[in-house]
Amino acid sequence: MNVLIVESAAELGALWAAALARQGIEAVVVVADEDAAIAHLHAHPADVIVADLDLPGAGAIAVADYAAYRHPEARVIFVTASSFFSDGSIFAHSPNACAFLPARTAPEDLAAVVEFHGRRKATGAG
Repeated sequence: MNVLIVESAAELGALWAAALARQGIEAVVVVADEDAAIAHLHAHPADVIVADLDLPGAGAIAVADYAAYRHPEARVIFVTASSFFSDGSIFAHSPNACAFLPARTAPEDLAAVVEFHGRRKATGAG
């Protein structure tokens, strides 16, 4: 499974990547911003994208939009410290959104969600 983490806080991105590695997911790339994420997606596939909605500008939404075009099967897990999309409206804005988690989610729980949705993608389940 190929996982792309888009997180501007390097230590948090590394923490999430380590939790994914402990889960047995080794193909993890961590980038810090929208431009790096889109450059990565231009050259590489992603099964699951973990994107921080608190990135500046269009940030995570732009990454999800590009992924929907370039890798329509990619699942996007949005993470945020904000309550802005707490009503679930993120699912109306991003057709490839599969989960919305608070940034304070335990890394092991995030890894479990990534593994679950990555497995669903691999099997073609909804």
